[in-house]
Amino acid sequence: MTTKPRAKKFRIRRSASVAGAEAQPQAPEQPRAAAAAQPAAPAAAPSGAATAGDGDGGAPMSGMVSSPRETRMETDIDAIRQEGLTGRQLRLARRMAQKHNLPATSDFEAVRMLRERGIDPFKRANMLELVVPQNKAQPAGTPPAPGSVQLPQTVPAGKTNLPSTELSPAERRAREIQDIQRDIARRRRRKLSLLAARLAFFVMLPTLAAGYYFYSVATPMFSSKSEFLVLKADSAAGGVGGLLSGTQFATSQDSIAVQSYLMSKEAMLRLDDEVGFKAHFTQEWLDPIQRLESNPTNEEAYATYNRNVKIGYDPTEGVVRMEVSAADPEVAAEFSRKLISYAQEKVNNLSQQKRADQMSEAEQALLDAEAQRRAAQERLVVLQQQGAVLDPEGVVASLRTQISTFEIQLEEKRLELAALQDNARPNRAKVSGAEADIRRLEAVISSLNNRMVDASAGENSLANLRIQIQMAQADLATRDLMLQSALQQVETTRLEANRQVRYLTTAVEPVASDEPSYPRKFENTVLAFLIFSGIYLMCSLTASILREQVSS
Repeated sequence: MTTKPRAKKFRIRRSASVAGAEAQPQAPEQPRAAAAAQPAAPAAAPSGAATAGDGDGGAPMSGMVSSPRETRMETDIDAIRQEGLTGRQLRLARRMAQKHNLPATSDFEAVRMLRERGIDPFKRANMLELVVPQNKAQPAGTPPAPGSVQLPQTVPAGKTNLPSTELSPAERRAREIQDIQRDIARRRRRKLSLLAARLAFFVMLPTLAAGYYFYSVATPMFSSKSEFLVLKADSAAGGVGGLLSGTQFATSQDSIAVQSYLMSKEAMLRLDDEVGFKAHFTQEWLDPIQRLESNPTNEEAYATYNRNVKIGYDPTEGVVRMEVSAADPEVAAEFSRKLISYAQEKVNNLSQQKRADQMSEAEQALLDAEAQRRAAQERLVVLQQQGAVLDPEGVVASLRTQISTFEIQLEEKRLELAALQDNARPNRAKVSGAEADIRRLEAVISSLNNRMVDASAGENSLANLRIQIQMAQADLATRDLMLQSALQQVETTRLEANRQVRYLTTAVEPVASDEPSYPRKFENTVLAFLIFSGIYLMCSLTASILREQVSS
C-alpha cells in the first residue's frame, strides 16, 4: 500500500520594490487587494524587505513563506465552502461575528472565527440573541473601537459572496416534502373538482329537473279518503268460532277479498263504464306524465287506476281504508262512492251462494222426509183395508178372552156334573142338563179355536196381517222422526245462514277536498335526490370494485 505524497503549500510574498513596480498596472485592482492584504500586514512587518529575482538573471527569489496557521485558515474556509451553507445562514454568521466584534472579511471567515471561539452561529439560542438590542452608544468624538465594523461596508470586488446553490439534506428533504404536499393538494383539488362535476351532472341536474316538474309542470290532484268495515252477524256458536265471532279475525278473509276486488281490472272497467274513468284522465289540460293518450288500452288505464286508487286493509282494526285521487275533487268523491257501492255488492254476494246451497239442501231433505212419511201412511191404510179389520191384534185378543171364559164355564159345569153323579140316586134331569151344558160349551170352545186357527194360518191370517201392520206402523213412526229432524235442520240452517250474512258499514264517507293533495313537492324532490344519490353511490362503488379487480 502506498501513500500519496502531500506537498505543503507555500505563499511567496513579493518585496516592496516589486510591489512598487507593479502598482501602476494593478491600480484598478487596488481596492480589492487592500481588503485582502489587511490580515497579512501584521505578519509581514517583522520579516523585513525581500528581494525578487525573477527578472534579474536567474537570481533566487526572496520572500516569506506562509505560516501553518494561515494555511490551516484557508483549508478551514475551503471546508466551510463545501458544507453548502445557505445565504441566510451566512448572513446570520456575519451578524453574529459583528455582535462579538470579530474582524471577519467574509461570511465564510465569520463562520470560521465563530467556531474558533466555540460559538455555534446556527444555534437557535444564539440566533435569538441577535434580536436583543445592544447599547453601543459612545461619547461624541470618540474614535470607533478597533476591529468594529460599521455597517454598511463594501464587499471586496475580487470575491464572490453569493449564496451556495447546493442544498443541505434537511432542506432538500423539506423541499421534497413540500413538493409532495403540493402535489397531493393539487390531486385532491382535481379529484374534488371531478367529484363535484359528476355529482352536479348525475345527481343535481336530475334533482333540479324533478323539482321543476313537481313545482311547475305537475297537475294538482285532489284526493278523497273513506273508510269502511265488513261486519258479520252476531253468532251464538260456541268454541273457537264463538270466541272469534264479532272480531276483525272473523271477517279478515272477506275484507281481503273486497280489497282485491276493488284493486282488480274488473272494478276499473265497471267504473269506466258507469262514470268514465278513462275519459277523465285523457283530458288535454293534464300534464303529459299523468295524462292518458287518446283511446288508451285497458292495461294503460289499469296502470293509472293503480296509481290513483290506493286501498289498504288494517288487520288489527279490521278497517279498509281507501284513497281515490283525481284532477277534480267532485270526480274523486264520485269515484270513491261508486267503489264503495261495488264493495257492498261484492260483500252481499260473498256468502249468498253458500247460504243458498245450505238452504236448498235442507229444504230438499224436508221434502224427502215428507214424501216418505206419506208413503208409510198409505201402506198402513192399505194393509188395514185388505183385512177389513182395523185392529187384527184386538180381534185375536178378543177371541182368546172368549175361549178363556168358556173354558172356565166348562170346568164349572164339569165339576157340577161330577157332584151330581156322586149321589147314590142323582137327579136325572139335573144330570142331563149339566151334560147338555158341557156339550154346548165344548162346541163353542171348539168353534172359537177353529176361528183362532183360521185367523193364524195362511197369507191372509190375522197374525200375518198383524205383523205387516206393526211393521207399517214402525216405518211410519220412523218417517215421523225423520220429518221432525228435517224440520229442525231447516230451522238450524236458516239461522246459520242468517249468521253468515256480511254487512258493509261505511265509517267515513268520501268528501270532496278543497286543496290538492298531490304532488307533494318538497317530499318528492327530496325523495328524487335520495334516489339519484343512491344510484350514483351504487354505480361508483361498482366501478371502484371492478377497477380494483382489473388492476389486481
